[in-house]
Parts: sequence; structure tokens; C-alpha cells
Amino acid sequence: MSTAEQIPGAAGIHEPPKPAPDKAAQVQKPARPSLLALVWRRARRNFGLKILSLLIAIGLWSFVNAGQRSAIESMQVPVSYRGLARGLVIVNRPVDFVKIQVMGPRTLLSLLDPERLTVKLDLASIGPGQASFKITPAMFDVPRQTTVTSVSPSDVMLDVDRIVRRDVPVRLTLEGTVAKGYAVQAMEVQPHTVRVIGPSRYVDALEAIRSDPIDVTGAVADVDRVVGLVSPTDPGVILSMVKAEAKINVVQKVTDREFRNLDLQVKDTGYKYRIKPKTGSVTLHGPELKLQQLSSDGLLYVEAKDLGPGVHFIPVQVNLPDGIELVRQSPQKVKLTIYREKTSRKQTDEHASQVVRH
Repeated sequence: MSTAEQIPGAAGIHEPPKPAPDKAAQVQKPARPSLLALVWRRARRNFGLKILSLLIAIGLWSFVNAGQRSAIESMQVPVSYRGLARGLVIVNRPVDFVKIQVMGPRTLLSLLDPERLTVKLDLASIGPGQASFKITPAMFDVPRQTTVTSVSPSDVMLDVDRIVRRDVPVRLTLEGTVAKGYAVQAMEVQPHTVRVIGPSRYVDALEAIRSDPIDVTGAVADVDRVVGLVSPTDPGVILSMVKAEAKINVVQKVTDREFRNLDLQVKDTGYKYRIKPKTGSVTLHGPELKLQQLSSDGLLYVEAKDLGPGVHFIPVQVNLPDGIELVRQSPQKVKLTIYREKTSRKQTDEHASQVVRH
């Protein structure tokens, strides 16, 4: 039995025929895009932004990569000295900075601050004398991944001394020359001494503290000045005061002068006379200028007033100006012979001191 016979009503059912495929339609249907074309199409979307993003990524990569490269940086790092005991002083001039070289990534090296790396040397344990300190790379607090490769100088030498106080004499310094015939008799200064403070090696060696120069050029009287004191040039030495009062005593120069072969004059006689000896000498003491200007005429004389004719032994007198003193004279007395013959009035006026020569 056929299948149609077995199924009731099957013989009366007919399926509609399927239409034949249209060959023209099959030819006009578009083909599916390839994978490469699809990728290219998507890549073209927002192309400018993608290029910018790529450039930024490359830049960041280059920056990070460069920052991680190793480099060496040189810098000057301060050195501080702390804890020196009271009564001590550093005499020499130790270094204020040391030069270090640090190796590490550039990004870390750019962040280093020399002030934060300051070397602090503790001087609490040292006394007078010389002390040496070693500066090592380990003394610098640098970040991880960085290393101090060198330190210059690596040794610091200190010269330490005691501070002392001492009173030192003050000495005045003169400049120029006083006027001719004058001299500096004395110099006074107040205070006489000045306190000096500083390292013992310098203070103990001082003999005096000198003043600034005082100009006495052409002075004929005392010079009073307030003068500055010259501070020693040794390091660490200071003066308790910087000025002093000075007085320069200027006086006429005093000396002796000898006059020889002076004619002995006879005063107040109207007679002719003869005197023996006829000349004498004298030594005077007084101001140099006055003695230089003093004339020898009339220095030695004898007084014949009220003496008559005859032989007389009379003392020799010296005509001393004010301010002049007699040191010695010769002779002390002379022999004066007075004759009975009188001189004329004219001769008396013009030749009262004439010596009779025989």
C-alpha cells in the first residue's frame, strides 16, 4: 500500500510547485566585504585622534625611558661645623663646601637639593691643636637608586686654639717733622693699654697696638688728637676699643752754643784804656733758633762807670737775652788800665768800647 493510501485524505492534498530560482537576481546580490577592508574601514574612523594618541604614547614612553637612564650629577654641598667647646676657636679657614658626584636616574638626580645634603661635623670632642675629619659618601643622605661616587676634598683639617684676653700697650705713630728748631718732647695716650681678645698664638706675641699716623708736619705747639687704633691682621683677633686720645708735646729744641774770640767791650768810660786779655769766649744754653739768631756783638763786656785813671781788675759780664742761660765763660776777670787822657765826645759816642792797642 502506498503512503497516500495509508493516510486518509492524503490523496486529495497537492503541494504547490516551488518557483524556479531567478538567475538574474543571483548575479545582482552584493558580495560580503573582506576582512582587510573591514579593518581599514574601522581604522579610518577618528583617524586624527588616533594619531594624536599614538604620538602622546610615544612621548610618554620616551620620557619614562629617558628618566630611567643612568647619569652623573656634580654639586657643591655645604659643610657646617658644630659643637666646638667654649673658649676654643678655629684658626685656619676650613672648607665651606665639598664637591660630590652622584650617579642615578636623571629624574631622581633632578630632585636633589644640596642644602638638604649638608655635611654636619661634630667638634665637641676636639681640643686645642689640629684635628682631621674624613668625609665619606655614606655621610650623604641620597635617595634609593642613587649613589655618591666621589667627594672632594675628602679630608678636612682644622687648626684649633684657645681664646685669651690680654692688655697690650698702645703706641703712638707720628708722621712728618715738626718745624725747624722744635722737637717732640713727650707723647701721652689715654688709655695706656687696650684689651685684645683672640687666639693665644697671636695675642701672646703682640708687643703693642699702634695708632693711626698722627701728622705733626710743621708743628710749633702741642698736638691733641683722637686717633684710631690699628687692629692686628691676624685672624680672630679683636680690640676692646678702636680709638684713643693722644697728646704730642712739641717744644723748642734746646741746645748749647759756644762763641769764641769775642771782643771784650768797655762801657761807660770817657778815658782811653787798655784791656787785657782783649778777647774771651762764652758757652750759652737755650732754644736752638734763638741761639742761631743771636749776634755775638756785645756779649762780653766790662763796666767802667765811676772808674778813674789807674789799673783795675774787674769782672767780665755777659749780656744774656731772655730765655738764654750761661754755661761757662772765659775769662772771669780782666785787667783794665785807664789813662788820664780823655777821648773826645765824638770818639766817646762812636768808640766807647774801643780797645787800646799798643
